[in-house]
Amino acid sequence: MSELKTIANNKKAHHDYFIEESFEAGIELCGTEVKSIRSGRVNLKDSWCSIVEGEIFVNGMHISPYEHGNIFNRDPMRVRKLLMHKKEIARLYGTVKQTGYSLIPISLYFKGSRVKMQVGLCRGKKLYDKREDMAKRTAKRDIERAMKEQGRG
Repeated sequence: MSELKTIANNKKAHHDYFIEESFEAGIELCGTEVKSIRSGRVNLKDSWCSIVEGEIFVNGMHISPYEHGNIFNRDPMRVRKLLMHKKEIARLYGTVKQTGYSLIPISLYFKGSRVKMQVGLCRGKKLYDKREDMAKRTAKRDIERAMKEQGRG
């Protein structure tokens, strides 16, 4: 089995959405984009996926231009095609048409030499859900800090 090497995570996705299900998709890139990704110059922060005529695309993903790419560099914000099975795309399309569901890129990683994207089927969080998550995280951090202090004393 090939190893997974994470390139970028979308932390905002975990904050803004409940991730119901996740899927693996290949991504159509040009050579200079892959080189730029290898150096970790990619941002998934405000990206989302859309399904158009039976094909799935990622929008808003920023891949910085490769320094030595000159004329071969593409637009950093261009819409890129994701590679998934037709049945998966059809199922996702049906689910996304329901109210409140979105397709959000969660992470980008290398699987062997190929670049893959983890796409999440997400439902938006309300403000009170976000506050609840933040309170849980703060409580967990306080407990860990107290346990660490107990260990020292």
